[in-house]
Amino acid sequence: MNIRSLTRGDGVVIGAAVLLFIASFLGTYGGDDSNIPNAWDNLGLLMSMYVGGIIGAVLIVVTRALPQPRKVVGLDLGQIGVALSVFAAWTAFWTIIDPTGAFDPRGVDIEVGSGLILGLIAALLLAAGAIATPLVPALKGSLLPAPKPAAPQPYGVQPPGGYGYPGAQPTPFGGQPQPGQQQPFGGQPGQPGQPSQQGQPPAPAADFSPFWFAVPVPRPLFPEDGTPTPIAELAPGTWYLAVEQRGPAVVAQTQDGRRGVLRDTSGIQRG
Repeated sequence: MNIRSLTRGDGVVIGAAVLLFIASFLGTYGGDDSNIPNAWDNLGLLMSMYVGGIIGAVLIVVTRALPQPRKVVGLDLGQIGVALSVFAAWTAFWTIIDPTGAFDPRGVDIEVGSGLILGLIAALLLAAGAIATPLVPALKGSLLPAPKPAAPQPYGVQPPGGYGYPGAQPTPFGGQPQPGQQQPFGGQPGQPGQPSQQGQPPAPAADFSPFWFAVPVPRPLFPEDGTPTPIAELAPGTWYLAVEQRGPAVVAQTQDGRRGVLRDTSGIQRG
């Protein structure tokens, strides 16, 4: 699981689920003669509104954190979570409208308790976060800040390479490295601080070393089979891993484990 793949919308879903859990312990109905102090004394209301909403939030968040979507009997777990969230909000709304149901309130002063009011607010937030996250750009942003690259190495010290190491001071794509810094992706090999010889062929693919990079503007990530439909969009401010070079393009891996081809590598910043 990769918690860095969680979005701001997932944060709204998590917060709403916490509010639902708290609301389940508060008074469901007010009044002097209420026999239902909280949702835990009403199994039907508890399971359909509170527990149902919490389970829906868990399914949404877990599905988002997994590298690949999981399915049960052909249904995506994230879609099941969204459906449970909407059902919880639907139940909360009609419970507020008709809090007593089949109970005969004659002679009893029935008032809606704080548990139902807070539960309705939480259920509405949960449903809104579950539905709006894929649609609202502001909710698509990363919930956790992107990891910062490591501090620059001292002058003349070559930083270690390899998978997962952010590297030294970020260098613009295609720029000339300073002495002691890692060679920029796509650059010509040569002596530190000296420009490469004219016409020297690029390093073979066998010498490629994975590196972290960030894009200056949102850019699409295309499937490796050449399909023109993007599978993801790389966002500025997030570090991605380049795992393979294909001519001027690179094969990038997102934080949720998806791989694709970044065709436009101009201006990318290496970590």
